[in-house]
Amino acid sequence: MAKDFSRSDRVGQQIQRELPEILRFELKDPRIGLLTITDVEVTRDYSHAKVFFTVLGSGEQKAQTLETLEHAAGFLRNELGKRIKLRTMPLLHFHYDHSVENGMHLSSLIDQAVSTRAKEDDTE
Repeated sequence: MAKDFSRSDRVGQQIQRELPEILRFELKDPRIGLLTITDVEVTRDYSHAKVFFTVLGSGEQKAQTLETLEHAAGFLRNELGKRIKLRTMPLLHFHYDHSVENGMHLSSLIDQAVSTRAKEDDTE
């Protein structure tokens, strides 16, 4: 049985492992707060990579982090090229990942429903 684990997936995972280290140790920009790289999607021809991230902070902090990452994309791509041996290093495109916020919101809704149900069961 063939595995559904393509080379572009492995390259994306390698970028996901290396990028936080570069951000932490090489890119010393105070505008980047507590950043987490949640996923990296690489195209089949390795020309582009979507980097999904989350950051703790307000909407202004998120926008500032996105702007800083986009500004530093060339430097980050160069540093990745030194660490990962590929013929062509993909262009990095950064996107804020809303899935963590959505998950927290759904979790709070579930907790509210459970507590409301528990209160209704206690009154009966």
